[in-house]
Amino acid sequence: MSAKYIFVTGGVVSSLGKGLAAASIGCLLESRGLKVNLMKFDPYLNVDPGTMSPFQHGEVFVTDDGAETDLDLGHYERFTHAKLSRDNNWTTGRIYEQIIAKERRGDYLGKTVQVIPHVTNEIKAAMKKVAQEVDVAIVEIGGTVGDIESLPFIEAIRQMRQELGREHTLFVHVTLVPFIAAAQELKTKPTQHSVKELLSVGIQPDILLCRTDRFLAKEIKSKIALFCNVGEEAVITAKDVASIYEVPLVFAREGVDTLAMKYLHLEAGERKLADWEEIVRRVYNPKDEVSIGIVGKYVEYEDSYKSLKEALVHGALAHNLKLNVNWVEAEGLETPDATYETQLEEYDGILVPGGFGKRGIAGMLNGIRYAREHKVPYFGICLGMQTACIEFARNVCGLEEANSSEFDPATPHRVIYKLRELRGVEELGGTMRLGAWPCKLEPGTLAQKIYGKSEISERHRHRYEFNREYEGTLTAGGLRISGSTPDGTYVEIIELPDHPHFIGCQFHPEFKSKPLEPHPLFKSFIGAAYERALQRRTQRDAAEVEMFHRPEKVGRR
Repeated sequence: MSAKYIFVTGGVVSSLGKGLAAASIGCLLESRGLKVNLMKFDPYLNVDPGTMSPFQHGEVFVTDDGAETDLDLGHYERFTHAKLSRDNNWTTGRIYEQIIAKERRGDYLGKTVQVIPHVTNEIKAAMKKVAQEVDVAIVEIGGTVGDIESLPFIEAIRQMRQELGREHTLFVHVTLVPFIAAAQELKTKPTQHSVKELLSVGIQPDILLCRTDRFLAKEIKSKIALFCNVGEEAVITAKDVASIYEVPLVFAREGVDTLAMKYLHLEAGERKLADWEEIVRRVYNPKDEVSIGIVGKYVEYEDSYKSLKEALVHGALAHNLKLNVNWVEAEGLETPDATYETQLEEYDGILVPGGFGKRGIAGMLNGIRYAREHKVPYFGICLGMQTACIEFARNVCGLEEANSSEFDPATPHRVIYKLRELRGVEELGGTMRLGAWPCKLEPGTLAQKIYGKSEISERHRHRYEFNREYEGTLTAGGLRISGSTPDGTYVEIIELPDHPHFIGCQFHPEFKSKPLEPHPLFKSFIGAAYERALQRRTQRDAAEVEMFHRPEKVGRR
């Protein structure tokens, strides 16, 4: 049986949550036993987001095959079991790159290369590739309907409806129904105009997901249905929720999956959402809380660390805890004395995430030193592992000028240096160690205990590595290398045995964490942080009791 297609578009404004909507629909269909795959088209001219600023694009999500993709693919993987690759994210730039390469080879046999049919054919071919061996392919079109750059993708999905028919294609449009406080009314006009924009390019939406801060009354749904030419049952309240993991349950209550199956003539079992219901129950009913300080360089824009934040949430949910995350600007810790310590005292655990460039490094080193010396649970990821090695080399092993050649090419102690096979390559694109690489764990280490096995596979995105010429010096000082590639070339994990929980990894474990399957490293880190929180609470309580029972000293005048 050929796959069915669900096309997700967005209107009115950007950031309405098309990616979460697509992921949640996939989650619901999976819960009924259907096999799904998801993909996203991004309408910008960059070939991929790999060289884009985090402030422009947010996180770059990396797949097993090393593709640098849009952060929405992270939502797809967290909400479903779809195995994503570079085939699941296409940009305008990549589509045109393929077409131009074909034209230069002469594949078009001298024909004039045009948007229709050549560009739209390339887009349709990409869709069909991810629809093999699945029941439903969910395709998200980035941008907002009406944007000129999105038109080729909109035209391509219009053609898919023409080619495959209504029983095999479903159009889901995410739109906005704002509440105007001054008038105390929900306004449907933005949705009407958005649907009109879609109709102007030949697409009649089948389901409307109406983003709003309150449930839509029946009369509002009736009005939208009338003016947008959809059934009233197909006007869905996509209400704002406190946790993104509640979105599938909201959609389930609104019957989104039932509608999709009805329109696509699909048969499947009953929903099985008990695990998701348990996750949401924990979100709203935690037994306690834990506080984590993230010392980074893009903290003013949280989308830069989207998967990281979610992985920490997963780790907290595994312990039934509320996560309090505080984003600490690394440059704010670059004080010459120890005054930075007062900024870190409140946290139960400290994490330094990935990043590029030298900005904020001094602050990260101060944060790591504080965690090491005060026995605060520490977790370093990618750059966070590299800076942990630099801090240890400087302050424990006496290599005061130890550094990474990324930050100081002239450093006499290159504890971290550029990947061996990439020396002399200065272009930014395509020069990194990307995707899934195997790692062998040393027996008896914290890393091996956390994973519960001796070999793992994790995703990478970095240009610099630990310099094994300094391995002897650092291990003599107490650092332990607990994970390496099977051939011994690359150091993957370091830890401090004399610390309650101090671990750094060169890879990005956040890319593989899911709410129902929290990553072991995040689960362990949050567990250690919570143990410290309990210890500190016990110490504070004991101090208060001692103060209460201490006899007052009466001085003589």
